[in-house]
Amino acid sequence: MTTSVAGTPGRTGGDPGGPGRAAGAETATAKRRRPFGAQPLGILFSAPYLIFIGVVFAYPIVFAVWMSFHDYFFTAPGANVERPFVGFDNYVTALTDPAVWRAFGNVGIFLLINVPLTVVLSILLATALDRVVRARTFFRVAFYVPYVTASVAVVAVWLFLFSNTGLVNNVLGPLAPSPSWLVNSALAMPTIALFVTWKGLGFYILLYLAALQNVPRELYESVGVDGGGRIRQFFTVTVPGVRPATFLVVLLSTITGANLFTEPYLLTSGGGPNGASTSPVLLVYQKGIEQQNPDVAAAIGVVLIIFVLVIALLQRRFVGREES
Repeated sequence: MTTSVAGTPGRTGGDPGGPGRAAGAETATAKRRRPFGAQPLGILFSAPYLIFIGVVFAYPIVFAVWMSFHDYFFTAPGANVERPFVGFDNYVTALTDPAVWRAFGNVGIFLLINVPLTVVLSILLATALDRVVRARTFFRVAFYVPYVTASVAVVAVWLFLFSNTGLVNNVLGPLAPSPSWLVNSALAMPTIALFVTWKGLGFYILLYLAALQNVPRELYESVGVDGGGRIRQFFTVTVPGVRPATFLVVLLSTITGANLFTEPYLLTSGGGPNGASTSPVLLVYQKGIEQQNPDVAAAIGVVLIIFVLVIALLQRRFVGREES
């Protein structure tokens, strides 16, 4: 005759899950006692950066969204004035302004030139530098120097090169465009795109150089044994091997290009000729600071954020699909 003992595992009437439930209860209790995880010290070390992100990025975005829905204007410090809610009026004002549409069209032209050119030149130059044996450090530094050089100093060089009497026009002679590059409504934005591509190329080359270190050399040898040359190795090994870096380069160059401000402001004296090189960020500055319409400027900024997010999602959908 079997005796039933409650709570004894393996016997009639026992509770085999009892110890498991007890362990789960202890784990849940431990988690409740440690709301910051197993290593709360990590939160302390990351707190300065989190505060920086909140103050420099999160708060301005939230405030800009709030501003775009109100009749906002600048006042003297300490003045208490009403700023009524106006709904989508600022967005209607922004989206019915031809200058806004032209600015987004300008940055679209810029991205169509800058992003593909950046990807192609970066991966080609990184592949070439990865194969260089002599003076490798010199070449890498030479490509990276323009990226870390102040834009004001570099802009002065490009103004000298592409002015009406500049070096480029002197070399081209009768083939030089008239009006000249930066005062030509059809060539101003492409010229700026070339400048930004050249200046930022060193950073993207470094990204590709880092990605190339993770491509197994055995793959190149296998293609070589099959009779494949350098071109075939590039398209069958290098391009697929650095696909994650390519997605990162496309994303970063798109975000950087959408926030274009310094280059058109300096190269074309504020978006000239006649707004042909005005970017959305430059237009936000003109509307908000120069024309004293910060609420409309905030609406343009919010639309720009949505524009960049949509492009980033599309890139993730199509460019990053093969990576995932």
